[in-house]
Parts: sequence; C-alpha cells; structure tokens
Amino acid sequence: MTIRAALDEATATLRAAGVDTPRADAEWLLADLLPGGRRDVVLGLDRALDAGLAARYRGVVHRRAAREPLQLIRGWQDFLDIRVGLAAGVLVPRPETETLAEWALALLPPAQAHRRPLVVDVGTGSGCIAAAIAHARADARVLAVELDLQTARVASFNVARLGLGDRVTVIAADALTAVAEGAADLIVSNPPYLPTDLLPGLPPEVSGHEPALALDGGHDGMTVIRRLIESAPRRLRPGGALVLETAGDLQARRAATMMRAAGMTEVATRRDLTGIERFVAGTSPATFSPDRRTVEPGSGTPTAHQEDR
Repeated sequence: MTIRAALDEATATLRAAGVDTPRADAEWLLADLLPGGRRDVVLGLDRALDAGLAARYRGVVHRRAAREPLQLIRGWQDFLDIRVGLAAGVLVPRPETETLAEWALALLPPAQAHRRPLVVDVGTGSGCIAAAIAHARADARVLAVELDLQTARVASFNVARLGLGDRVTVIAADALTAVAEGAADLIVSNPPYLPTDLLPGLPPEVSGHEPALALDGGHDGMTVIRRLIESAPRRLRPGGALVLETAGDLQARRAATMMRAAGMTEVATRRDLTGIERFVAGTSPATFSPDRRTVEPGSGTPTAHQEDR
C-alpha cells in the first residue's frame, strides 16, 4: 500500500465516522508515524508503506473513527510557545484559550525589587496556561490549581518536562481555597462553563473523552464562575486582575456584571478568534492588609491554607 492509498482509505473511514476534518486528521495521524513527519506525507505519496507501519496506521485511524480526539491520540497539543502532553481524562487545550493566556500576560505586572508577581491558574488541567505564562515571564511565580488529582499529575509532568518546576507549583485543591488573602497579582481561569443540560449533546470527542468536571458549569453554566468572582477580590493584591474564559456573549456579559457587583473595576470583555465575546477581566480595588502567606512555587505544598468564606 502506498502513502496515497493509505491516506485515501483512512479519509474514507473517518468521513464515514462523521469526523469533521477527515483528510487533515488522516494526514496528521500518518505524519506522526513517519520519520520525516508531514514532509514524508506531502512529498512521498507514491512511496510504499511496510506492513507493520500500515497496521499501526489503521490502529490509530480506528481510534479516531471511534471519535477519540486527535490530540489525545497524538498525545500532545501546542499552546502558544510550548507543547503540553495530554492523557485520557484531561481537557484538550483550545486555540481560543491562547487568547485568554495572552490577555493574562498583558495584565501581569512586572517584578518588583523585593518580589516576583504571583499568578494563580485555577482549573489548570494540562497546565497549559500556567506553563505558557511561566515560559513567557521568567520573573513570575505561578500556582497551578487543579481539583482532580490525576489531572494535576499530568500538569506536574508538563511543568517538569518544560523545565519550569522552580517557578510553577501544581497543587490539587478546590478553586481558590489554597490562596491566602491579598496574595495574587493575577488570577486566571478557563473554568467549566457549560450548562449541565448541554453536555449530552456535545460532540462525541468531548462527551465521550473529556472530563465532565472541566465542562459542567451547573444549571446555568455559572457555578464556578460565580465562585471565582465572589472570592477573587479578596485573594488579589490591590490592582490585581481576574481574567476568565466563558461560554461567550450573554454569559460573558453576565460575568462582567457580577465583577462590577463584587466591587471590581476596569471590567472589560474581549472576543475570541471567531468574534465571540468570550473573555472578561476586572481589577481588584481592595485596600485591606492581607495575610500574605500562600503556596510558594517550588515548595510543592501550601505554607498556608485558607478556606473561602
């Protein structure tokens, strides 16, 4: 079988399975098996595949035809300037979330003479946002918070593989409960924001392979967003920012209204790559004198634990 014939067969299989981009997915899956990657796919269409490689290719095509996400089959996803490893049960990073990370970076203040800024990434998942921020800002400390222990281990793997373990600490905790008052310069989150009733109708790649914990935002999709907006102003230093991803449009505007009601200032929204008003950010005007103890990146354990109240 030639590469061309293998691609044609795989494309037909994926199209029959309802995959949205059958040819592109067929090419990526084959490229991962060839020593020259996509170059071998593009320039070697008439080259023969040996039987063993052809069998391996049919195996990964079968997985994709069963609607397993392409990124999980490949085992990784690029995100801004880094590449993160993925595993079953971990949310696949989306391109629009890169805009969230970029906005967070723009709002992150520079280091001061006596301390480095602290970023808290809530619901870190693969660790893509936390690692991308640490990669872009060598002067920043990042606390990556994940409720699910297995997912937190994937994030820890990515942080270590990227050589960021001295500045990024991954902990298993619930939302902002491990962050002391007035400790954070920036809080960023891509929280679960889909209404529960929508989950059964999601594409099979999502409903069958991605964690409900990272998707289910409660009856109105706002359960976690509401918690973050209520508790973030106390966790932020004066002038610190909260940046959130939402389901978009009405939900983003509702989140902005909640931020203003919580006393946050400079509230604004931004659109994603498709023009949907998806991201919202606000600034804390708090003037209290906080307990500044928190989790120190690199320590691996919290030095102070304070429940939301």
